[in-house]
Amino acid sequence: MRRLPAMAFVVSAISTLLSPAAAAEGLEPYQMLRSLQLVQDRIADGDHAALPIQSKLLAIVDQRLRNMPAEGFQDRRNLDALFVYGASGGNPETLDLVFSRLELDEDDRRLSEGLIRYARGDLAAARELLAGVEPSAVDPKVAAPLALVIGSLLVQQNPTQALKLFDQARLFSPGTLIEEAALRRSVAVSAELQDKERFSRASIQYVNRFLRSPYASQFAEAFVSGVIALNGRIELGVVEEVAAGMKPDQAHVIYLRIARQSAIEGYDRLLAFASENAERYAAASDEEDPRALLYANIASVASGNVDGVLKTLDGIDERRLSANDRKLLEAAKKVARSILAPPLDASPKDAAPLHQASFSNGRAPNAEPTDDSMAGEGFVAETRRKLEIIDALLERKRP
Repeated sequence: MRRLPAMAFVVSAISTLLSPAAAAEGLEPYQMLRSLQLVQDRIADGDHAALPIQSKLLAIVDQRLRNMPAEGFQDRRNLDALFVYGASGGNPETLDLVFSRLELDEDDRRLSEGLIRYARGDLAAARELLAGVEPSAVDPKVAAPLALVIGSLLVQQNPTQALKLFDQARLFSPGTLIEEAALRRSVAVSAELQDKERFSRASIQYVNRFLRSPYASQFAEAFVSGVIALNGRIELGVVEEVAAGMKPDQAHVIYLRIARQSAIEGYDRLLAFASENAERYAAASDEEDPRALLYANIASVASGNVDGVLKTLDGIDERRLSANDRKLLEAAKKVARSILAPPLDASPKDAAPLHQASFSNGRAPNAEPTDDSMAGEGFVAETRRKLEIIDALLERKRP
């Protein structure tokens, strides 16, 4: 019920912002940033049609900031809007040009230099300049994007602190594109920290609130990677809960990707779980998915029914697989064929010549054994060698 008036306000704001009258009168930067943020919030809510509008507004805001006289930024709202623009990945040339014209105190100067470095991609310098900045000490409008930026800069060096900053960003700007990004990044960082509770909570929250975001595919990548990283620790019920919050085709892809990574890593329990669910979603769509067949049978390639597994693998239509999955299929076939290959006979040179044998109880004690046990040992050794080769192949093909 709240979306209709909100959307009407966005349309009104955008119409005003894009009109010739607005260009002539010159809206203030903080007014333009407010309209831009409304559009970004629509994007977070799943309005993909707002993406081109965002690009258009960014261009207008950029031009307005360039043309703004220095005295215009004496209005703190406009200066804060400039900081927000910088923290949102603004044009580094524009930031450099505008900030160079302004007289700033030490704290604002440090913040401006850090944001310019960030916009230029000089992350090490940006981290050094911004690491000591406390987002809660600035205006809340600036604090949210600033916390997101600093958190992103600290992910590798201090992931625990990065998570705290992502929480701040969400607190300062709930329900926005900033919260969407902070929550999405929290999923990846919590998996890296092996924090299964935080990973589970953030994943469920994201699915419940931002699954329609155009950036949801990045969440899916982080979620699958996290499930693999937390194998044996995360409850499989959490995976089911997250998948249940998705559309059937989305859940199907999630399970397929988990199954594929599990097959490569050798996580049999997770592979069986994901393959079973992928097949279930495929059955619901009345279309057999060759990927589900492949991943499900990889788990059984060393079972007692290797012959049946190989027949299933041979029946998979390779044309419907990606290049990497075709390599995975070929590797699985090689393993199955290695297991089904006839046992190797003992080499004749390993046995002592009969005329040199000194028989005792009907047996040549100095001769190498040539019975079925020796053939079995040779078979096991050869199969193990081939499996190691296939493992190395899969390691090289790992995405």
